Amino acid sequence: MKRNTKILAVLLIVFCLLQFFRPEEINYGKPAENLSNVPKEVNAIIRNSCFDCHSSEANLRWYDKLTPANFLVTSHIKEGRKALDFSKWSTWPKPQQNSTIYYAINKVLSGEMPLPSYSAVHSSTKLNDRQIQILKEYALSLAPRKVTDSTQINKAEMEYNNWIKENKKYSAVKPSPNGLKYIPDYRKWKAISTTDRFDNSTMRIIFGNEIAVKAIQEHHTNPWPDGTVFAKTAWKQEVHADGNIATGEFIQVEFMVKDTKKYAKTEGWGWGRWKGNDLKPYGDHPDFDKECVECHRPMKDRDYVFTSPLYLISQLKKIK
Repeated sequence: MKRNTKILAVLLIVFCLLQFFRPEEINYGKPAENLSNVPKEVNAIIRNSCFDCHSSEANLRWYDKLTPANFLVTSHIKEGRKALDFSKWSTWPKPQQNSTIYYAINKVLSGEMPLPSYSAVHSSTKLNDRQIQILKEYALSLAPRKVTDSTQINKAEMEYNNWIKENKKYSAVKPSPNGLKYIPDYRKWKAISTTDRFDNSTMRIIFGNEIAVKAIQEHHTNPWPDGTVFAKTAWKQEVHADGNIATGEFIQVEFMVKDTKKYAKTEGWGWGRWKGNDLKPYGDHPDFDKECVECHRPMKDRDYVFTSPLYLISQLKKIK
């Protein structure tokens, strides 16, 4: 009994001493405004579940302030605000607000948010099925689908067929300002995922080269191996009278090329984007790709890749 008492006393002393070590000070309690132009119910859900880490206002519990828990909580808040800060909502144009809702809901649906390590001790951040459905219905209401004119559909089908047949010479396509060359052969690669951007009426088809496909099959996707290349094509959506969605006007194609040594300055990835049917390289200066890195930074723990391969999505559904 005495031995147990001594152990408890030592542990208590150590715990008390630990309280003298505190994480870097950040502003935990600057009030954040409600989200304007959204239904009250939607605002309440996002405020309750997301604001702790994704706004200037953090509702810390008493145990969040104790060492070592405060180090973990502070880290969550700093990373969360860097990825998405709802305190800036009123400064964003409406399209950015819509895309942010889309982004946030997809993080919830994919199981990435809220972080399990955070929600384990903050159960109020977890969303139930009803709350998720409310968010989905609101997001869908932001961009109602309109049936596309038949003439436009025929034109889009012709353009898509030309894209498949590769009826264009690509030798004249200029490289990206950072030196990354256009890769026309991506049309022959395997489609590994798709994205429906209902917030801006576009859709994405993501292709992977042989190395990417092999990595997916072998479940070696974090990190992705050197030589991995993704091609993300973006198209306007065409809505048929029967409700089916098809690719419309071609918007752009983006490439991510993995080479940890060659692209060490941009987190191991080479980035490039070519816009429109004339495939004009995006960017005005060689280091334009810094904005690509910043956009993908929230996915740092997944090797900066947003794309969830189809097998991962199916596995997630099985788990759920």
